[in-house]
Amino acid sequence: MTSPENAPAPKAPAAAPGTVGTPDAVVPDTKDWTWVLERACPDCGLDSGAVAREAVPGLIRANAEAWVAVLSGDGEALRRRPRPETWSDLEYACHVRDVFRLFHVRLNLMLDREGPDFPNWDQDETAVAERYGEQRPDAVAADLAAAARILADAFERVTDEQWRRTGNRSDGARFTVESFARYLVHDPVHHLYDVTGERV
Repeated sequence: MTSPENAPAPKAPAAAPGTVGTPDAVVPDTKDWTWVLERACPDCGLDSGAVAREAVPGLIRANAEAWVAVLSGDGEALRRRPRPETWSDLEYACHVRDVFRLFHVRLNLMLDREGPDFPNWDQDETAVAERYGEQRPDAVAADLAAAARILADAFERVTDEQWRRTGNRSDGARFTVESFARYLVHDPVHHLYDVTGERV
């Protein structure tokens, strides 16, 4: 997981390997991933800092199409975790859907207010509360595609002056709309790599 927003949820006992794991068996990710704005990710291969802001909507839409393809697979396989501490393909897809939704909310905050502070979001707590591993793949695919479309359309409407507007995360990270857009695209791209093993 690549977008921790506040304190992680406690770790629960791990599920058996090769089974549909309990949502809270995942080891929380507490790393600060803003470094992806400074250098290419050695894992997924995306150089977020080199992404043109005008390219972000297209990248979001293309990524969503790839997730919809992933979610068309066998439901049992989509729910199966490769390791107890690693999300299943379905859980990753649910996370990406919610990241698209979250970043749309935060984008609107930056456009509507002066230097807003973003409300905290605990991705691991959300995965447990929303029971990611039990959701229907077809419904997740539809919701992910819709959330991606809304976010991509919102970025396409950003004007030249608005790209310089700012927002603040609770850990002190400060973004412009432009750096926020580049930071965003790494998350769903990296998680697609987590699931498919294919680098950009």
